[in-house]
Amino acid sequence: MTEAREHVLTGTRGRLTARAWPAGRPTYVALLVHGYGEHIGRYDEVASVLTEHGAAVYGVDHAGHGRSDGERVLIEDFEDVVTDVHTVAERARAAHPGLPVVMIGHSMGGLIASRYAQRHPGGLTALVLSGPVVGDWELPRRLLALDEIPDTPISPASLSRDPAVGAAYAADPLVWHGPMKRPTLEAFVRTLETVAKGGDVGRLPLLWVHGDDDRLVPLPGSRVGVERLSGGDLTERIYPGARHEVFNETNRAEVFADVTRFLDRVLPR
Repeated sequence: MTEAREHVLTGTRGRLTARAWPAGRPTYVALLVHGYGEHIGRYDEVASVLTEHGAAVYGVDHAGHGRSDGERVLIEDFEDVVTDVHTVAERARAAHPGLPVVMIGHSMGGLIASRYAQRHPGGLTALVLSGPVVGDWELPRRLLALDEIPDTPISPASLSRDPAVGAAYAADPLVWHGPMKRPTLEAFVRTLETVAKGGDVGRLPLLWVHGDDDRLVPLPGSRVGVERLSGGDLTERIYPGARHEVFNETNRAEVFADVTRFLDRVLPR
């Protein structure tokens, strides 16, 4: 597995910890955008697949996540998080001038990546969304209707059919295991609306991967958002029985193969 290097960057809300997984002679740059409550260190296997495919891979712990500064899981404005991801993208572009850039966003990272593509048209060569929080996601509205947010952490069993994935998640000290926070839920609602109204991404090739047993971000709600976001070059792969983290699922080899085949099609030869 490729050894990652850590970098400290200045973000909109303080220090950010970023990771770079180098490739010997990369042919493209891949930017990984992680989900809610987790951190970029959980993407070592994804990064290894991509570096073997020819990518120089970069990712960052969002503010309030992982090793980055900020109150845990507090995101008051996702536009700031998109700006932080752009800071990492610019660093990657400076290190690899002229290479095409693809972005891979999971769950909340799919929302961030979608907004990034809207804010930076022409900046990406391809976009991959995994179980993305786009479209009609009812959880924030349901929780905000309550007087008090329940202290109910994400169930590790909802992530993957592989019990080792849930066990590692539950034991990970960099993962948030507490309740969601009201300002973050409010920011989710605003940004879902912003992305819905932000227009499509034109001819940007888009790959959507999703488990059909995803109970955290149900597939039908995401479909609404993905189809609205796509400008026409949409590839979808729905995996029967798979849960929320398809990159950590029991059929992840199939998922990785679908991602690399997609990139082979859309990247410049």
